[in-house]
Amino acid sequence: MQTYSIVISTQMGLEGLVGKEVRALGYHDAVVENGQVRLEATIDAIPRLNLWLRTGDRVKIVIDEFRAVTFDELFEGTKALPWENYLPANAEFPVVGRTAKSQLYSVPDCQSIVKKAVVDRMASTYQTSWFQEDGPMFRIEVAIHKDDVTLTLDTSGNSLHKRGYRERHSEAPLKETLAAALIQLTNWHPDRPFVDPFTGSGTLPIEAALIGQNIAPGSFRSFASEAWDWIDNQLYNQAREEAEDAADYDRKLSILGTDIDHQMVELATYNAEEIGLQDVVSFKQMQASDFQPKSEGGVIVGNPPYGERLSETKAVETLYRELGACYRELETWSVYILTSHPRFEDLYGKEATKRRKLYNGRMETHYYQFWGKKPSKIKE
Repeated sequence: MQTYSIVISTQMGLEGLVGKEVRALGYHDAVVENGQVRLEATIDAIPRLNLWLRTGDRVKIVIDEFRAVTFDELFEGTKALPWENYLPANAEFPVVGRTAKSQLYSVPDCQSIVKKAVVDRMASTYQTSWFQEDGPMFRIEVAIHKDDVTLTLDTSGNSLHKRGYRERHSEAPLKETLAAALIQLTNWHPDRPFVDPFTGSGTLPIEAALIGQNIAPGSFRSFASEAWDWIDNQLYNQAREEAEDAADYDRKLSILGTDIDHQMVELATYNAEEIGLQDVVSFKQMQASDFQPKSEGGVIVGNPPYGERLSETKAVETLYRELGACYRELETWSVYILTSHPRFEDLYGKEATKRRKLYNGRMETHYYQFWGKKPSKIKE
């Protein structure tokens, strides 16, 4: 069976997690690179990767790679490719691009050149000079790094962080892929309590529930490549059946999301109901510093306000002090806080066991990890 070169784009700092997920799906040759993970696999990997990846952004098929230092080389290299093997005559094929450290540095010009080259190739093949582009979506990406060109087709459509359960969200929502990463970077196990004290639209608790019950995060959405005639739709059906069989809907979980804003609690509840997790995840209105656990060995994961605006700085710093006073007493609980505030540890009153640099969108943040003592009844 034919194999394809596949690239999974990732947020900077999450490449290792994505690689681990890919290998867990059985693709052991996955190679972790800056901002992406690469592998060789047969076409049935496309549905499985789209359905199961929790921390990856997009699953793309590499059409070709070549070197280009002039627009003529970019045009001819692109036109020489058998686009008719991938794109039908009615395909919608927008071109997006990025370039770095290359002689071809104008992204709009590169996009335009690639689009024109594909059109010329298609015009010759399909014997037409006009393309309606009212059919399936084939998003082409031209990426140029140090004059090396990579042309890919995006099989995902919408970015994988768009799970399909969060049509309503807060003003500054945490991406679902980053939320899943924050959880995977903890010592949480589904047998332990999980608490998010700044739940907003409920992303962290919902992602924890999906992980805890082994529910494929792509189960609630569709993907662009489901409409491609050269990918047998039965492969997606089989992948969805596999995901359904793997889910453990009966697993009991203790997951709580709290927020000081009752509207956020209502929003989070609505989002959980959208995917049938209303009996798995609980939400409650309360201040983060008022949390008093009823059990030992839990995990707190929080994405509090960062205080980026000068007018909010004092209130945020007071909040961090209150969190420290409250959570330092929870000896058997592990606490994980994501923030961009440079003095968080000083304000919290304790040095983190470990910290990790992550990006929330384009903002550089640090993930502060305070590991709790392990109660004897907790099993790893």
